Amino acid sequence: MTHPSPDAPRVVVEQRGHVRLIGLNRPEKRNAADLRMLAELAFAYGEFERDADSRVAVVHGVGEHFTGGLDLADIAPRIGAADGLDMVPEGGINPWQVDGSALSKPVVMAVQGTCLTLGIELALASDIVVAAEGTRFGQVEVSRGILPFGGATLRFPRAVGWGNAMRWVLTGDLFGAAEALRIGLVQEVVPDGQQLERAVELAGRIAAQAPLAVQATLANARLAVREGDAAAEARLPGELARLARSEDARAGMEAFLARRPARFEGR
Repeated sequence: MTHPSPDAPRVVVEQRGHVRLIGLNRPEKRNAADLRMLAELAFAYGEFERDADSRVAVVHGVGEHFTGGLDLADIAPRIGAADGLDMVPEGGINPWQVDGSALSKPVVMAVQGTCLTLGIELALASDIVVAAEGTRFGQVEVSRGILPFGGATLRFPRAVGWGNAMRWVLTGDLFGAAEALRIGLVQEVVPDGQQLERAVELAGRIAAQAPLAVQATLANARLAVREGDAAAEARLPGELARLARSEDARAGMEAFLARRPARFEGR
């Protein structure tokens, strides 16, 4: 394996059509996150949100592992600071979206090897997760004397059920991809080495749909989770009317009548 230089970016970005790949890039440290990586990741999320040409993001890990979690040698002294962990630069978005900020576009994740702590929390904050069958997961903060602070206490029980979440959050035990699929933490398990290809394929399927409709669907589903069914139901008629007036809706209807694939422009 070629080790990156100390000046190499901790997060690498690649554009494939309307899909933006965001890669954790510290393979010699199992992609353990120091403050620099957290800041670069937050900025990459902000850039993805602002780029109208990027409809879906795929978050992945460079090398054999997704992430070994936090680089505690770098992060631990900062956690105890009075003002907390300041990791979001100007123009960035908290990747775990636990500070009131949120992406308006979907994120697909590809995980492999080791996926600890903040890796699980990134999965919980994303929309679809593809795991290599050899992936090992762990929400191990309790074994390090801290608690999960990237959303696991909020989203893990909601995503997989109280007992399933507490089984792993309170013990810090590791678990495999089959268990992650059983409880619903991941949506697909593929042979080792195929996780990124499959995640990009799924992202491409999403990116081929009408962007305004994808974003409205995502927003309404999140509203239902955050504020309840009544709030989401109240928003549906207005959102449907807004989308029906869009150029994409017209393109979709014309394509349906002509029995051909639609080409959507996000207008």
